[in-house]
Amino acid sequence: MKSGPLALSLGDPAGIGPEIVVKAWRALRSEQVPFLVVGDAQAVASAPTANAASVRAISAPEEAAGVFPDAIPVLDLPLRGPVVAGQPTPAAAGAIVQWIETAVGLALSGAVSGVVTAPIAKAPLYAAGFKFPGHTEFLGELTAAASFDGARGPIMMLTAGDLRATLVTVHEPLSQVAGKLTIETIVNAGLVTAQAMRRDFGIAKPRIAVAGLNPHAGESGTIGQEEVKIVDPAVRALRDLGVDAKGPYPADTLFPAEVRTTYDAVVCLYHDQALIPVKMLDFWGGVNVTLGLPIVRTSPDHGTAFDIAGRGIARPDSLIAAIRLADEIAKRRR
Repeated sequence: MKSGPLALSLGDPAGIGPEIVVKAWRALRSEQVPFLVVGDAQAVASAPTANAASVRAISAPEEAAGVFPDAIPVLDLPLRGPVVAGQPTPAAAGAIVQWIETAVGLALSGAVSGVVTAPIAKAPLYAAGFKFPGHTEFLGELTAAASFDGARGPIMMLTAGDLRATLVTVHEPLSQVAGKLTIETIVNAGLVTAQAMRRDFGIAKPRIAVAGLNPHAGESGTIGQEEVKIVDPAVRALRDLGVDAKGPYPADTLFPAEVRTTYDAVVCLYHDQALIPVKMLDFWGGVNVTLGLPIVRTSPDHGTAFDIAGRGIARPDSLIAAIRLADEIAKRRR
């Protein structure tokens, strides 16, 4: 992997993406973490606290580092029509998708060192014909996500402080989670997680904890059979494959500070099992990392916040943390 700036796709321009991009640049401009924005330069310049002087259109990624200390470098791919803060529209969907595709293409070519994605909203994209559940699945398609150590991404990881939590199922209704769990999906998540701990987080011998599904991790099968039939066999299979995996553990005892010192990452079985402890630990600074891709990708752990867009009050903490983490991972891969 070559050294280069990060590419930051602007996300939905009607949301807080443009505002937090400007605030992140102001926070990071003096650090050696340059990024370029793939999006509409006018949308960035129109964000709260921005102005035309703080935005500069560029034509190639190699221009970004020289521009970054003085202005936000934007690879300008204009919107096809006006967008109003707080009012998402399917008319912007084509540009939003193009920004993501362009950022990913730059990363695959080696022109940038990684991708950070500002938030998108699914409903306007679906209304325009977008076929993917979200960013993660779309990135997997765009990158033809490679197979690593016999497993395949993409896998979603959420980080906050010293907590790294990956997901076996993501946006599944709770009533369907048990039916979606298999030994194979848990083993795959565990393998991708262990591989990412070594490659992206610099942990040579990662310790992986695996959460149970039911209260008390099923209480030896008396409160559900999933641990006996699925989770425990998956943990044993991971150990047979050389992963230092343990579990299944009751989820309500996995996240205190003392327990977090006993593992390097935890494999969670459904969305809220991971997201609640992550957001309790650091509500403003959590980061979403996509594991198992041939490129680096992170994003803030929040949405478009249309209700506050354009008001100048959005906090950039999570985006700043996502940019810093993407830079750290890219340096490790180099």
